[in-house]
Amino acid sequence: MSDGIHTVKAGAEHTGGVYEVFEVDAPRAPAAPPHRSPWAGTMYVLDGAVTVHADGETHDLGPGAAVTIPAQCAFTFEVTTENARLLAVTTGDGAGRFFADFAATVPADRPLEEVLPRLLEVTRRHGVSIAEPGS
Repeated sequence: MSDGIHTVKAGAEHTGGVYEVFEVDAPRAPAAPPHRSPWAGTMYVLDGAVTVHADGETHDLGPGAAVTIPAQCAFTFEVTTENARLLAVTTGDGAGRFFADFAATVPADRPLEEVLPRLLEVTRRHGVSIAEPGS
């Protein structure tokens, strides 16, 4: 993913499709645009620090802190240290399918303007949408 390496720790196939757990290793980089996904998720910071922007609120999180993002909530996050390591727990099986499709479809080593059509195609397939400013 553009915001870090997502490693499956507990896939939906092991939880009856109820939830998934990912370890995210994220470098300091520009934040992805705010977006909405059909699954809810909780971000728990293991190492480093992140700032999460969700529905007009800002949450500064360090090790041991967490925030829950409801489904369809406009959000993004940015790493505010050199890198951060998070646990992400998401509802259902949609996030894992989205991450796998994204990794297979969107080349990580190409400029955004070049891969944007593929990125938008993947987000549409999985019900993820870019949030309109102010929404």
